[in-house]
Amino acid sequence: MKTIDFSYFIEKYNAGEMDDTEKQWFQRELEGNKNLREEVKLRARTDMVLDNYASIQLRNKLRSIEKQRAEAIPSRNGRRPSPVRYAAAIAVFALLGSILLFTGKNLTGEEILERFYTPYEGVAASRSAESIADENYRTALDYYNIHDYSTAALFFSKVLEDNPGDMESTMLFGASNFEEKNYPVAEQSFKHVVVNNDNFFVEDAQWYLALCYIQTNEKSKAIDQLSLIRDSGSIYSKDARKILRKLK
Repeated sequence: MKTIDFSYFIEKYNAGEMDDTEKQWFQRELEGNKNLREEVKLRARTDMVLDNYASIQLRNKLRSIEKQRAEAIPSRNGRRPSPVRYAAAIAVFALLGSILLFTGKNLTGEEILERFYTPYEGVAASRSAESIADENYRTALDYYNIHDYSTAALFFSKVLEDNPGDMESTMLFGASNFEEKNYPVAEQSFKHVVVNNDNFFVEDAQWYLALCYIQTNEKSKAIDQLSLIRDSGSIYSKDARKILRKLK
C-alpha cells in the first residue's frame, strides 16, 4: 500500500489554498491521524516564526537605511532643519503615541474582543445524511455558515443529544453560543473539548475558553488559561501573551 506524502497538502491547508473537496478530504485524514495533526500544528508554528523573523529583518533593514540617510545629512548650528527631519520627528512621535496608547492601559473585555477575536470558522459539511443526526449536523452547519448562530446552536444541540462525544459539533455548539453571547453555555462546551483532549479542536477550544473567562469577568481563570496558551506554542500563543500584558 502506497504511503501518502502529506507535505504538499499540509502547506496548502495551512495557507488556506484548498478547495472545498480537497479540504473535506484532508480534514477527514486529520481526524484519524494524530501524527498528521501534530505535523500540521508544527508547520503552522514554524510559518509563524518565519513570518516574525522576516518582520524583524525588515525593521532592521529600514533602521539601517534611516541611519545611513541621517549620517548623510549635514548638521550645522543655525541651519534650518530639513523637511526630512521634520517628517522623521513626526513619525517618531506618532509611534511613541501608539505605543503609549496600547501599553499604558488595561483593556476591557469588549476591547479585547475587538482587537483579538475572530469568529470560529465553520467548514463545509463532510457527512452524508445517513441518519437524523447527520442531517441535523448539516443543517446546523449551514445555519452557522450564514451566521444564524441561534438556529445553528439549536441543531447542534440535537446532534449532541444523539452523540455527546461528537467533538466537532461540541466545538461549533460552543462557538454558536459565544456569538450569541451565551458565554456560560459556550464555556461548558469548550471545557468539554479541552478535557476530551484527543481531538483536533483542543487549541481552538482553549483559546475561546479564555475569551469566555474574559467576558464573564473571571480574571484569574482567564490569566491561567492564557498563560497555558502562551506557553503551549499554539497559533494563539502570541495573542495570549499580548492579552496577558493587559490583564495583569
